[in-house]
Amino acid sequence: QVQLVESGGGSVQAGGSLRLSCQASKYVLYMGWFRQAPGKEREGVAIISVGERTIYADSVKGRFTISKVNHNNTAYLQMDDLQPEDTAMYYCAGGAPRLTLDIWEYNFWGQGTQVTVSS
Repeated sequence: QVQLVESGGGSVQAGGSLRLSCQASKYVLYMGWFRQAPGKEREGVAIISVGERTIYADSVKGRFTISKVNHNNTAYLQMDDLQPEDTAMYYCAGGAPRLTLDIWEYNFWGQGTQVTVSS
């Protein structure tokens, strides 16, 4: 079992920034961020490997940056130029066997942190 704990969510106006944090209880090869808005499917946002390879959803490229500190199994998501369409519950996840945005390949999930962006 791997436990993941997210923090850093909140409310911000369009154009603002937030930084999310995710701490895992032990090492995972891939860590990343997903989000889900009411009535929509959960979608991959950004993933990072132990070697710091990254992939991003097209909708956040150029605005979001994922990073990682390996020694304490922590991942971060810096979100800049936030838009109302980014409003969602953001989840940290790990345990995929490869670098992928496919939610079905992740075994471990945090409880989520809410991000709300107002116009």
